[in-house]
Amino acid sequence: MFNRHSIKQVGVISDTHGLVREEALAALQGSELIIHAGDIGNADVLERLRAIAPVHAVRGNNDRDAWASTLPLTEVVEFGGVYAYLLHDIADLDIDPSAAGMAAVITGHSHKPLAEMRDGVLFLNPGSAGPRRFKLPITVARLHLAGDRLKAEFVQLAA
Repeated sequence: MFNRHSIKQVGVISDTHGLVREEALAALQGSELIIHAGDIGNADVLERLRAIAPVHAVRGNNDRDAWASTLPLTEVVEFGGVYAYLLHDIADLDIDPSAAGMAAVITGHSHKPLAEMRDGVLFLNPGSAGPRRFKLPITVARLHLAGDRLKAEFVQLAA
């Protein structure tokens, strides 16, 4: 049974643009929850991720078809007693995450992996797991939770 309070590992993926790499699915195995930070591409992507763990996803700027109309633009996700604010493009951040009690802000859009602390909040972009863009790496991330501390780990996927 799914218990969001006991979660210790969260898989984070973004910018799949309809491409579900087997390597990405393998890297997300063991995740108790998966977060997709937008530009999903099609509903099949979410179904394949749901075969691993429950999924929270937000709509990206390229998710315009009917299947995506029910996806939120932002979402607050609670796991293991911490809160993460999920949105596709960091430029659209509309809250003060520290003041709102967020442990993390999770975004996509840039296709650039990033994990940095800002004012006590982890800002995480897992990079892109979809088609290669420019010379950027193809990556997903794992969030490990120990108490109320989050640690991000990137997994680079082969081209």
